[in-house]
Amino acid sequence: MEKLFKKILDEIGEDTNREGLRATPKRAAKALEYLTHGYTKDIKTVINNAVFESDNDEMIIVKDIELYSLCEHHLLPFFGKCHVGYIPNGKILGLSKVARIVDVFARRLQVQENLTKQIAETIIQVVGAKGVGVVIEAKHLCMMMRGVEKQNSIMKTSCMLGSFRKEISTRSEFLSLIYS
Repeated sequence: MEKLFKKILDEIGEDTNREGLRATPKRAAKALEYLTHGYTKDIKTVINNAVFESDNDEMIIVKDIELYSLCEHHLLPFFGKCHVGYIPNGKILGLSKVARIVDVFARRLQVQENLTKQIAETIIQVVGAKGVGVVIEAKHLCMMMRGVEKQNSIMKTSCMLGSFRKEISTRSEFLSLIYS
């Protein structure tokens, strides 16, 4: 990747031999590797057996999980927060694992719509929940720095599975709790 970043800098007319840019190809390669490290993560390894038996059948919510991702269309960042709720069906997930699942998928080239669905589907699969709700609110630099250049727009996406999709009362409870 280092060679490719050097070529990109050359192509935009920069002098890659000037002091401030000499190490930029190496730094940029390391940064992109870090920003997309979700490709090297396996969900089973990330969960690390942190699924526990529980007779709890009440909604569990983790809200305001910050996320950072790169838009797959322009390779520009989008960032915001993710809210996750689920109703257990005999199993609960270790608290930090919810945030780790968000990170695994956010640290890949993404569109927000797919990211939301990937998180929800993974949680329902891992714990066999009765229902899962995921809402993401994010700002996209591809819309802020280029194109229409709208600085204050926020994209919201949701994915509701199981009882969160079928039962309006469950969905309403989740939405009222994440926005209170």
